[in-house]
Amino acid sequence: MFDIAFSELLIIGIVALVVIGPERLPKVARTVGHLLGRMQRYVSDVKSDISREMKLDELKKLRAEVQDSAQDLQRSITGEMRSVEQSVSETARNITQEFSPTGTRSENDTGTQPVPPLADGEPARPAQKT
Repeated sequence: MFDIAFSELLIIGIVALVVIGPERLPKVARTVGHLLGRMQRYVSDVKSDISREMKLDELKKLRAEVQDSAQDLQRSITGEMRSVEQSVSETARNITQEFSPTGTRSENDTGTQPVPPLADGEPARPAQKT
């Protein structure tokens, strides 16, 4: 973690023994050990939190990509459905025009002419007896 060699640790230990004294050195060493352990756990927790956030960010990006793809697919399907609906309605319109009385006659038509309507304003007259 700190890249300290064994010889450097030995020098630090000798200086600590001289400065702190032999009675308090074990207690100070335990305290320093606990503090280093806490610091390592804290660094480990921070690393795991950062890693978790990075994964969450990746998942959010992936979710956004999936949602965009789903919306594109929905738009595509909606467009295809509209074109099919237009085609079906156009075909239905053509069929109804073909079979309607005012539409064009098909080849199977008998060729009979419809009865012309009465002229405007003329009432229907009963037949006269002779």
